[in-house]
Amino acid sequence: MDMTKEIAKLESVYLDQRVFSMYLNTDPSDPEQQGGEWKIHLKNGLNGFENYIKKDGNPDEKRNFKAVKEKVLHYVHENEQNLTKSMVIFATADDTVWFAERFQIPVETEFSWEETAKVNQLKKMYEKFPKTGIILTQKEAIKMIDTELGTLKDTKTYELDLDTEDWKQHTGPHHTQASMGTGGRSTKQDEFQERFEANRYRWYRNIAPRLDKLAKDKQWDYIYLVGDKEEAYDLKNNMNQSVTEIVNKNMLDHDEMKVIDVVMA
Repeated sequence: MDMTKEIAKLESVYLDQRVFSMYLNTDPSDPEQQGGEWKIHLKNGLNGFENYIKKDGNPDEKRNFKAVKEKVLHYVHENEQNLTKSMVIFATADDTVWFAERFQIPVETEFSWEETAKVNQLKKMYEKFPKTGIILTQKEAIKMIDTELGTLKDTKTYELDLDTEDWKQHTGPHHTQASMGTGGRSTKQDEFQERFEANRYRWYRNIAPRLDKLAKDKQWDYIYLVGDKEEAYDLKNNMNQSVTEIVNKNMLDHDEMKVIDVVMA
């Protein structure tokens, strides 16, 4: 999904029927959400419009809102067990407009039933969390996380083949080249560490063009390098793309959404 195009499309909508806009705070870490208060806010928001429309007495608008309400409640029910920090929906009765997404970004709960989609919050969210690349480095492994609006879009992992000194895309869980023996640090691990320190800059120079191309293809506005400070600086110095920030944490084996939460907090 190209969010800039989605926002432009929503902004251009002006119909004979009203558009429902919803920003719902579903953040489980929010102290005000511990008891599932979002359900109450959702119910009150929908009922408030429904009662107003009933009093207005317009049968077409009543029918339209009922159709929208059913679709919204269906989407909420389908995603109730997989809530993130927020839910954003834009909808019309005839499906001319239907945008429904869950984000790892908090929002202020807000409902609207107007001639146009209320995209102000969504635009502010995108300005703060645009297309972003997170590159994690940890010795002979490098992982790329592609994210937009705090949502995971893609991930790739590269591991260095020490025999060929070539970086290869890797699938499956990352594994280290050297392991600890029962007697403490093994000779093999010591040898690997010495070789890594001696060749790190040259090895990172080999992978940097591939990361630059990824950044260009993904159109990243921000790039974060995460890992050991010296390793991250070596990688940064070999890249042509501008790096936004270096985060001195080893998180290569962490869950991607955990990484996104920590880096973009």
